[in-house]
Amino acid sequence: MKLKILSPIILIILFNTLQAQVKDYELGADVLGMRYNPQGGYYNYSDPEAVNIKVAVWGWVRYPGKYTVPSYTTVSDLLSLSGGPSDAADLEDLRIYRVNEDSTQSMIKFNYNDLLYESKLLSRYRKVPKLDAGDILVVPGEPRMYFRDNFNIWMSVFSVLISLTILVLNIVRK
Repeated sequence: MKLKILSPIILIILFNTLQAQVKDYELGADVLGMRYNPQGGYYNYSDPEAVNIKVAVWGWVRYPGKYTVPSYTTVSDLLSLSGGPSDAADLEDLRIYRVNEDSTQSMIKFNYNDLLYESKLLSRYRKVPKLDAGDILVVPGEPRMYFRDNFNIWMSVFSVLISLTILVLNIVRK
């Protein structure tokens, strides 16, 4: 009797432990073939006939998150898949964080112009890195204030001052 109750529980535990393993490489596409998950930041652009790697894009891009892409994907392709950099992104300071085979971490800095003009760069000046499994592409930036934002702030301050003036005048009159 206990065996009938325990066997489904054991199967569920075994299935969950197999699914919980973290893999940075995949052969072929995902079974579901899902390209976009609106519930979270996982995007699957895998190729069924290639080796796929898992990378992440964080920072000032339209769709930050984790991506499953073919191993031949370039950094500019990954930026395009993530929706491109936002207007507040600092494209002169892109970074790739990588964990090496000996468990050391390294950071590779490069410029977006190196991506745009990669074919025209001489081989000795080439600084465009190749993506590896487990890489994290970080697009730094900072929010920018536009005229509309400044105008809203100053109008809020002005309306508070007008309201306080009216309040003081009403108190003084009585």
